Amino acid sequence: MSLLNRCLQSPLLLCGFRPFFLLTATSAILFMALWLLSLQGWLGNWSITGGWLLWHGHELIFGFAAAATAGFALTAIPEFTSSEPLGRQPLFILVALWLAARLCYLLAMWMTPWPALFFNLVFWLGLLMYIGPPVWRDPLRKQISFPLSVVGLAILQTGFFVTLADPAVALAWLYAGIHMLMILIIIATSRVSMSVVNNRVEHKERTSDPDATPYLARPPRRYLAISLIVICALSEFILGAHPVTGWTALAAMAAVFNLLNDWHVGRPLFTRLALMLYGTYWLMALGYGLLGASYLGAPVLPSAGRHLLTAGTMSLSIFTIMSIVSRIHSGLWLDRRLWIPIAAVLFVVAALVRAYAGFYSAMLWYNSLLVLSGMLWMAGFALYTAYLFRILTTARSDGQAGCAEPLIESQ
Repeated sequence: MSLLNRCLQSPLLLCGFRPFFLLTATSAILFMALWLLSLQGWLGNWSITGGWLLWHGHELIFGFAAAATAGFALTAIPEFTSSEPLGRQPLFILVALWLAARLCYLLAMWMTPWPALFFNLVFWLGLLMYIGPPVWRDPLRKQISFPLSVVGLAILQTGFFVTLADPAVALAWLYAGIHMLMILIIIATSRVSMSVVNNRVEHKERTSDPDATPYLARPPRRYLAISLIVICALSEFILGAHPVTGWTALAAMAAVFNLLNDWHVGRPLFTRLALMLYGTYWLMALGYGLLGASYLGAPVLPSAGRHLLTAGTMSLSIFTIMSIVSRIHSGLWLDRRLWIPIAAVLFVVAALVRAYAGFYSAMLWYNSLLVLSGMLWMAGFALYTAYLFRILTTARSDGQAGCAEPLIESQ
């Protein structure tokens, strides 16, 4: 059997989340390690097109988060639309495209950045070719926000590469990418949260407390939050560090806090997975609050708020969803061991430490705080890799198809 055929038969290709969630966790560790090494000047003469700061931001948004987006979409869209999951060969091609895009950017000094843009765009196109048709065939097109978000990310990534020669302009595209990811998180977690809070992940249609008020992700609140995030993104892209941007960020903060009203349903909220998802909205709201305060003259860098959005909201939401999907769609029920809340705490502390590094009062310890934050962040994804690697890379034990949920509830 050839190497290619052996790869195609790997259990990693049983379902879309398997390779991409593993890439999400391992790339988080590798990308952060390279960034911290570059901060310490330990990469020698290895330079990169646009500088390590732009590479760091780009790869965490369009590498790490893109892998998580692909893993979620390739698993969720077939479930939401009752369509067939992606086959092994096209999944293998998508993974290869993602890896090629990462390698091409790292080597861009010797081969120009255009191959990196090419492979990234082909990756997005391949993802769209799979998730787009089943979403469009649904008469109500309830999931249309997923392919639209992918299109948005592809456009923003193109803008980044086209302007890479001007770091200030390229950064503006990255900042817009962060706002796009916040919108995608609201879209994705609203679907997952209703199952988690209402205890349907393992119990299907029943809740643990039949008298409890059900959690509903109400569209008007979500639409308001998304609209104000879009306005904030446009203001930041066009006006930059301007008081108007500050006020739009504060408006986005208020809208995200308003989303929390949907969550206040009593006891069902007080489970660890529900609280982790609830915490992502707190981090998002506080991130926009710090961003707005910075643009309005508070003694804090905009990076403080931005890293609450990325190291906090983005990482915690991705980790929580990966922890749920990786087991449920491998035929296993949820992992109730302590490593999950420990990892969640690591992400929250990492985000808070990184945010504190942006306060003027903490400038003396800036580099040390960045290293500490990065190490905590890496530790969280190292826990995911250690506990889920075997599940992601081995065949299912229940005899079901690749993405199927467990047949019966088990502990």
